Amino acid sequence: MKKIMIIAFVLAFTGLSYAQTEQDAVKYAETITEDELYDKLSILASDAMEGRETGERGQKMAAAFISDHFQRLGLKAPVKSGTENSYYQPVFLYSAVPGDTYIIAGEEKHKNFDKIIYYGSSSSGAVKETEVLFAGKGSEQDFAQLDVKDKAVIVMVDNPRAWKAPHDLALEKGASLTLIVSHKDDAKFTEYGQLFKGFLEGGRLSLEKPDMGGSDPGVFFIAPSVAAQILDVKKQRLQDAMEKGNLKKIKKGTFKYHMEQKIKEVESENVLGYMEGSDLKDELVVITAHYDHIGKNGEQINNGADDDGSGTSAVLEIAEAFVQAKADGKGPRRSILFMTVTGEEKGLLGSAYYTSNPIFPLEKTVVDLNIDMIGRIDHKHKENPEYVYLVGSDRLSTELHEISEKVNETYTKLELDYTYNDEDHPDRIYYRSDHWNFAKNNIPIIFYFNGVHDDYHQPTDTIDKIAFDMLMERTKLVYHTAWVLANRDQKPVVDKPQSQNLGNN
Repeated sequence: MKKIMIIAFVLAFTGLSYAQTEQDAVKYAETITEDELYDKLSILASDAMEGRETGERGQKMAAAFISDHFQRLGLKAPVKSGTENSYYQPVFLYSAVPGDTYIIAGEEKHKNFDKIIYYGSSSSGAVKETEVLFAGKGSEQDFAQLDVKDKAVIVMVDNPRAWKAPHDLALEKGASLTLIVSHKDDAKFTEYGQLFKGFLEGGRLSLEKPDMGGSDPGVFFIAPSVAAQILDVKKQRLQDAMEKGNLKKIKKGTFKYHMEQKIKEVESENVLGYMEGSDLKDELVVITAHYDHIGKNGEQINNGADDDGSGTSAVLEIAEAFVQAKADGKGPRRSILFMTVTGEEKGLLGSAYYTSNPIFPLEKTVVDLNIDMIGRIDHKHKENPEYVYLVGSDRLSTELHEISEKVNETYTKLELDYTYNDEDHPDRIYYRSDHWNFAKNNIPIIFYFNGVHDDYHQPTDTIDKIAFDMLMERTKLVYHTAWVLANRDQKPVVDKPQSQNLGNN
């Protein structure tokens, strides 16, 4: 009975051709194994790769490993490079490296990464002194009480990721600079700041050359004690004023600041392997993962086994499965692009570069299946590890979501957890991995994710903590979904197209 139901699903729902049956899909899925995933991840997450920092030696070594794998599989190199073809799509970046940056509050000087963190690419030139106002949570109501034109503002936010909206509003109201208090005590700020420091200290990368005197001066994240110093009040008064919405009780203050950025050029690479389809070869299924990570903290290497060595290993294994299928005469009807991208940790830069400079027309791109962190079990699912978080499957295409659900029901039977798909979820995961650059071009996406864990962006994100049985099952889910999407008669209908301004990273 089960076999009859599966065949009915394949023929009636997906519209697969006779040549690509459910039995074929299962056969090639079995080539995805824990041992092979381990072999690939043990290289990508090794100390030799030095944390795969974008533009650095370790990232280049990882790119060479991936391109060599694609070549050995016999995938086509799709990028024109002079008279030759290459697996590399060069990604040209600019790095803004922080120089002499500090705040002077009262008589005390706070250097960058010591109770303050500057996030931006501006240089102030001389030391500047400015008046500053307390703007509460930075809401419209808060700003309505203040005249912030040509003044700095201090804003307190409940979530460190929620700084962008109040900053944009401050600029709209004419403020000269935004200072963000993101934590209620200095110890929590310092802990969070160490993560930020690793991200920024080696240089903030961008696709566009930074305009150091531009309209957006960037933001200072500051510890609560520094905010209190600047406004000459006790920290508890700041907290009380914000909670009660009475900003006028906090008097204005002044402070001095200096920002310096040094600009250098950086070249990195996306690595692309291409499999041409048959009768629907002009249409393209894209499978992505980012292979960069955050490099080293001094002598400590951030191996990034889960983030995103797990997703990169999955892409390589899925590619192997499709190559074997094609060798047996069971190749996909649509073409497939296996793409590992660079610069995700620096702001989704590799995928942004690709979608701005596509090798294949975006209008012919059917879907992006993006894999970022699928090798671990989060705290919520310790008792039931057979799960995966899905994000975005229903944002643009109802049909894609239905296909995804039916594929899982038929093949892998994982718990599909949509917690992070909630548009109001504070972590805003939909905007924080490489699928976003496809989604904002109205290309349907599915993002596969195992959730956050304590080793995120830490040297402790190592291969010994990977649950290879679940990495394998999640990889098979992506593979089966790609198999169906590459072989069904019709591409998923985009019935919920959205504007280009869906959110910010």
